[in-house]
Amino acid sequence: MFKRILIANRGEIACRVMKTAKKMDIETVAVYSDADRDALHVKMADEAIHIGPPPAAESYIVIDKVMDAIRESGAEAVHPGYGFLSENAKFAKALEKTGVAFIGPPVGAIEAMGDKITSKKLASEAGVSTVPGYMGLIEDADEAVKIAVQIGYPVMIKASAGGGGKGMRIAWNEKETREGFQSSKNEAKSSFGDDRIFIEKFVTQPRHIEIQVLGDKHGNCIYLGERECSIQRRNQKVIEEAPSPFLDAKTRRAMGEQAVALSKAVDYCSAGTVEFIVDGDKNFYFLEMNTRLQVEHPVTELVTGIDLVEQMIRVAAGEKLSIRQKDVELKGWAIESRLYAEDPYRNFLPSIGRLVKYRPPEEGKKNDGSIVRNDTGVFEGGEISMFYDPMIAKLCTWNKDRKSAISAMSDALDAFEVEGIGNNLPFLSAVMEHKRFQSGNITTAFIEEEYPDGFGDVSLGKKDVRKLSAAVAVLNMITQLRQTRISGTIANHKRRVGLDWVIIVDGEQVPLQLAKIRYEGAEIELDGKRIDVTTDWRPGKRLARVEVGKDVLLLKTRKIHAGYNICWRGADTDVMVMTPKQAELFTLMPEKVAPDTSRLLLCPMPGLVISISVKEGEMVEEGQALATVEAMKMENTLRAEKKGKISKINAKAGDSLALDETILEFE
Repeated sequence: MFKRILIANRGEIACRVMKTAKKMDIETVAVYSDADRDALHVKMADEAIHIGPPPAAESYIVIDKVMDAIRESGAEAVHPGYGFLSENAKFAKALEKTGVAFIGPPVGAIEAMGDKITSKKLASEAGVSTVPGYMGLIEDADEAVKIAVQIGYPVMIKASAGGGGKGMRIAWNEKETREGFQSSKNEAKSSFGDDRIFIEKFVTQPRHIEIQVLGDKHGNCIYLGERECSIQRRNQKVIEEAPSPFLDAKTRRAMGEQAVALSKAVDYCSAGTVEFIVDGDKNFYFLEMNTRLQVEHPVTELVTGIDLVEQMIRVAAGEKLSIRQKDVELKGWAIESRLYAEDPYRNFLPSIGRLVKYRPPEEGKKNDGSIVRNDTGVFEGGEISMFYDPMIAKLCTWNKDRKSAISAMSDALDAFEVEGIGNNLPFLSAVMEHKRFQSGNITTAFIEEEYPDGFGDVSLGKKDVRKLSAAVAVLNMITQLRQTRISGTIANHKRRVGLDWVIIVDGEQVPLQLAKIRYEGAEIELDGKRIDVTTDWRPGKRLARVEVGKDVLLLKTRKIHAGYNICWRGADTDVMVMTPKQAELFTLMPEKVAPDTSRLLLCPMPGLVISISVKEGEMVEEGQALATVEAMKMENTLRAEKKGKISKINAKAGDSLALDETILEFE
C-alpha cells in the first residue's frame, strides 16, 4: 500500500480524499494556489506545496506545476478528485512515465470515455442504448444550426471534454443554437482547455439517473446501484439521492449490466459513473461516462456502506476487489444537497466574500436513527473566491426510507448556519418541502417548471404560520424575562412581561396569549386551544430549537426592530411581535417604496465583463443580449427586460465589476 499520496485538487473533494487516506494511515500532500493559501485542505494535509496564481489555468490544471509538486513531495500516487486534471489523459500519461500511480482509470479508458464523442460511439458498439445526435466535430455556428435542424429541436449543445454542467446549453431554435454554441465553446475552453462541441437530441421530461461502477486491474467490475440526479439548475446538479424513487429492480439491473458492459469494453478500473437519461416509460439512454469520482458519491457510500475513495486507492495499488456483485445491497435512502455560494433571490448568481458564520449541523447518527454527513472544504472566517466552483459543502442525510431521509434533510438544513455571503440554503429547504419533490415525480425540468420566475419568498402554510407564531412568542417572552431581571428578580422589578400579543407573519396577524409563563417556555392560547411551547434558547443565540406541542422547530433567528428575522423551511421572513394596540396602528403605516432601477443594467454579481453586445444610441428589443459577465467559471448573458434605447455604457470588456455596479443606462 502507498505511504504518501498527493491530492491534485482543492476544496471539499481534497478534504474528502484526505479523510480516507488518514484512516488508511497514508500521508497526504496538498497543492494550493495563492487564493487557497489558508484553505482547509491545506491545513488538513501533512504537507502543502504552492503551485501558482489563483486562476486554475495558471495553477491547478498546469500539468508541469503539479508534476513538480509530486517530485518535490515524493508522493507515490496521485488522487485527482474531480474536475481539473481528473479526466486528463496527458496528466495520467505523465504520471505513468514517472512511475507514479494514478488513482483512477487507465489512460485508454480516459481517452475513450473522457471524450464524449468517442464514448458515444463505443457505447453504441458495446450494445448500450444511446441518444440520437451528431458525434462529429462542429466547426462553427452555421454548421451547428444545420445539424440542430436535422436532429430536430430541442437539442443539447455540449462540450466534448465537459463535465459538471460546464459548456452545456439547451437550444429550442436557431437563435439559441447560435448563442449557445459560442457560449459553450467559450466555457469549454476556459474550464477544460478544449473547445470542441457536439450536439444531441434533448429528451423532454427526462430523469437523470446514473450508475456507479467499480472495477479492478484483474478484470472484475461491479455496479453499486444508481443515483437520481434530476434536480438540476443550468445543467448543474443540486440535489441527488440514492436509490432513485423511479426505478424498479428490473430496470436497475438492466442499466447496471449495460454500465458494466461498457466499462469492460474499455478495460475500466477504479470508480466511475455511467450516466443515463431515462424517460417516463423507463427507456434509458447513455449520456456519458465520467472516469472519476463523482461529486455525489457520498449518497452511494451511505446506502452501500462502501468507501469509494478507499476502493480507488486499493485498486490503484493493484489489489483485487473484495466485493462481488452479489455482496452489493442497497440499504435505506440517502439524499445530498449541494450548498452553493449563490444568491437564490437574485437568480442564483454567484456570491463571493467572507464566511462570517459557518456552522454545519452536527455529523453522525441521531436518536431517530438518521445519519448526517457534511463534506466541505471551508471554515468559519474563510473566503469564498471568485476563481473556483461556488460549492461550499455537500450536506447528506440517510434514513430507513425516502420520507425519513427527506425529513432528516429538512432538519439538517434548518440547523445549518451560514452568514456573510449569499447561499442557496433557503432554496434547498423549499425543495425538501415541495409536494412534487416529496412525491418523487421529478424530472430535470423540475426547477424550471416549479420556479419559472426564479426563486422568491416562500409562503408558509396556515399550520406552519401558527406554529411559528407560537414559537416566536416564546422567544420574545424569554427576551423580555431577561430584561425584567436586569436589576433583580421578577418580583422586585417594576417591568412586567405582557400576556397579550399579536404575531405578524407574511402580513397575517395572529393574536395569542401567554399563560403559565416559565423561563424555558409557556403555554400559548391560540385559536381557542392551549399549546405547550418549550425551548432552551437564550437571547443572542442564532439557532433556536423550539418544541411546539409535538412538533420540533429548528429556527435560525436574528433580532430586528419589533421582532425577529426567522429562517425556517425555506422561508426567510421578518416576524413582527406587537401588542394588540401596536398591531392595530401598524396596519396604518405606509409601505416603503423601493428605488427605481428600471433604467439601469446593474451587474448582478461580482464578475468579469466578457463582452458588451450593444452600443450607445442603439435601440434594443425585449430579450436582446446586452452584456456577458463571467463569474466562478460560468458565463451569464444579461438581456433587456423590455424595448428601449441605450443612453450610456459604463463598462467595457475586461472590467471587473462589483455587485450592483452599473453596466449601462437606458433613456
